[in-house]
Amino acid sequence: MIELRKITFGNFNECISLRVEEDQQKFLVSNIYTLAELYVVKTNNSSFIPMPYAVYHNDTMVGFITMSYVISQKNQNKNYYDIYRFMIDKEYQQNGYGKEAIVRAIELIKTFPHGDASKIVIVYGEENKIAKKLYTSLGFIENGERDDDGDILAEYIL
Repeated sequence: MIELRKITFGNFNECISLRVEEDQQKFLVSNIYTLAELYVVKTNNSSFIPMPYAVYHNDTMVGFITMSYVISQKNQNKNYYDIYRFMIDKEYQQNGYGKEAIVRAIELIKTFPHGDASKIVIVYGEENKIAKKLYTSLGFIENGERDDDGDILAEYIL
């Protein structure tokens, strides 16, 4: 069973030690970079509320996921959640943990822990066929937009 647990001093080192396969490294930054980035966001009164979690299978950390609540400065009805970064350690891939982790993330977001929203946004590189297959199998639909890096945006309607 997959469970999302907060990042703490007790699991921080384990989280930053997680790795993906060499050919997957081009799709994401390191977990330590993500956590440092979230610290900067948190200390600068951003409209982006970070939600980093370790992904556990029983008591073994198998991955890392960062979600956020994005607050629109223009229209409160435009607030949304996003799945900002996601990875499963190379030792634990191909076991269904990734799909189950995204399902748990959606379940958590549906509790609206930081406020109302109408959608979840996720971003992935066009060449990342595995991510695309996973996300579309769970109901994410490409919205025709790209981010600043040219990556695909997909939405899950809440």
